[in-house]
Amino acid sequence: TGGRQATWIKLTCCRRRWPHRSREEFQKYWFENQAPLGAKHKETWRIRRYVQAHAGTDAMNAGIGASRQAPEMFDGVAELWWDSFDDIIANPNPGAAAAGLELLEDERKFIDLPKSPLWFGEEKVIIG
Repeated sequence: TGGRQATWIKLTCCRRRWPHRSREEFQKYWFENQAPLGAKHKETWRIRRYVQAHAGTDAMNAGIGASRQAPEMFDGVAELWWDSFDDIIANPNPGAAAAGLELLEDERKFIDLPKSPLWFGEEKVIIG
């Protein structure tokens, strides 16, 4: 294909914690409890890759945010990759829906879902 890389379908999930949790508590729970739950269902969901990006401290990010008049940063971002939309939509695994509900129930414990946007998109690699 002339050096062009294949594209992936990616779910990007911006994560904001509930106000009564510290960022450290949120990130610890997310990594130690939610990540293994997601990994447990990787075959069921046909996930190719799952990455968590944990936000650094407010002090670490204050300058870059202020330079762009950015809104409050997220506590983290989860990224999940698939080969195609068919791998998501036409998944024949009967356990996929139940696994999704299990994950959602866990997310409600530590993620402020109404303030945590997510979307599917097609990843286009520019560098790397």
